[in-house]
Amino acid sequence: MKPVEKLSLLFAASEAAPFAKEGGLGDVVGALPKYLARLGHDVRVVIPRYYSVNLEKYGLRLLPGTLVVPMGIIGHMYCGVYEGRLPGCDVAIYFLEHEQFYGRASLYQEDGQGYLDNDNRFVFLSKAALELCKMLDFHPDVIHAHDWHTAIIPALLDTTYLHDRYVGDAASLLTLHNMQHQGNYYPGLMEVLGIGWKHFNYLDLEKDDQVNLLKGGIKHATLLNTVSEGYASEIQTAEYGWGLEDVVRERASDLYGILNGVDYDEWNPAKDPFIAKQYSDRTVKSGKAACKKDLQQQLGLPVRDDVPLFGVVSRMVKQKGTDIIAEAIHRILAMDVQFVMVGNGEPWAHFYFGDIAAAYPDKFACYIGYNEALAHKVEAGADFFVMPSSFEPCGLNQMYSLAYGTPPVVRATGGLDDSVENFDEDALTGDGLKFHQLTATALFDTIGWAAYTFYNNPAGMKALRKNGMKKRFTWEEAALKYEALYRLAIRRRRGEEYFRNRFGE
Repeated sequence: MKPVEKLSLLFAASEAAPFAKEGGLGDVVGALPKYLARLGHDVRVVIPRYYSVNLEKYGLRLLPGTLVVPMGIIGHMYCGVYEGRLPGCDVAIYFLEHEQFYGRASLYQEDGQGYLDNDNRFVFLSKAALELCKMLDFHPDVIHAHDWHTAIIPALLDTTYLHDRYVGDAASLLTLHNMQHQGNYYPGLMEVLGIGWKHFNYLDLEKDDQVNLLKGGIKHATLLNTVSEGYASEIQTAEYGWGLEDVVRERASDLYGILNGVDYDEWNPAKDPFIAKQYSDRTVKSGKAACKKDLQQQLGLPVRDDVPLFGVVSRMVKQKGTDIIAEAIHRILAMDVQFVMVGNGEPWAHFYFGDIAAAYPDKFACYIGYNEALAHKVEAGADFFVMPSSFEPCGLNQMYSLAYGTPPVVRATGGLDDSVENFDEDALTGDGLKFHQLTATALFDTIGWAAYTFYNNPAGMKALRKNGMKKRFTWEEAALKYEALYRLAIRRRRGEEYFRNRFGE
């Protein structure tokens, strides 16, 4: 078999696990490059050096020289560059050191409000990523941008960097992790972008008399993808497109869906160091019983093996269905069930579910904040995992739950619909329980179905657990699909003749 031609790939993103992460975006950027490197490709990653990124902990090394970043009307700005490695591999990751933009308490916001200069912070990231290629003498075949934070990169490649000898020929792939956040800013941002006012029109970067960075990326990217096939279809509708559905539909032939993978080294009940008893699909019953007891004890619930325990680990925001859990919770707790929630988010949810825990101390427990060990304990100790999202581009917790033999109760949207097969009581097929309407009643009814299965259908519970634990969502498979997209993007950007000469295809 002919060896694979090595590709040079640059990932530009606002976060990457484990260095800086607030959501699934960070998981993808922290994982996918490792698996692409295993395929033989030269992969580099660039993110900001937020001050939460500890230089000593990760052994980061300051590169010689200063990176000069053209910021249009603002003038030239400067940053240092630290180099490190993604854990467990040799993939280089570069951190942009700029105190004015990144020396802050968090990544995007403070006290629930986005930083007022997020426009300049992420235009700087996008331009610095391109300038970094000159410092590294790196000629990427494809630049992989992620969400609105670096979505302007494809537009820059089509304009001011079109004839740049390092990146001018690079193809671009824009991954849409979440269409809700688009990077809408005042028209004057065009002067910072420096690509010319002719691009401020409704066919390009303008939307509602503002610069829309995500729209610009969708318009200019060589190819587009989302993190599930279902979400790729949904964002072409008014319900999920957040005002850009027409723009997405225009690029539908260039849009692909690739489901995220799971790091099974971290999320594997057979070797999970956080859980009370490790288990496999052969020992799932006894293993989960021990983990359930441990979870109940940790969160102060009565230790009962005869009651279904429902778990949630989530940001407490509307997107994750926190509002319909709140609406349904009194009815849910009227049943003989237990319910645990771990997460943080909107302040109202902290107070509301705190009150629920006080009102139902034997049935409901709530931990405000994120605790990695507790998240693993919930996956292992719960009988069912609840994800009633209003939209879910991919979702990872439902995949973790399947691996832990914890059937997910999910709304059939995006990646949840793609990854969970609905339970068939007669055939004993499926690995989760799904509902379609985004209502408290639909959620309550499906949790009722789960509770009924727990109490009255032991064969069904066994099948749900076994079926889920057999399923695998691997980054190896996702990486092969991304590799194919990169090759297609190169063909589109550089033409068939170049592609045939390069790859012999």
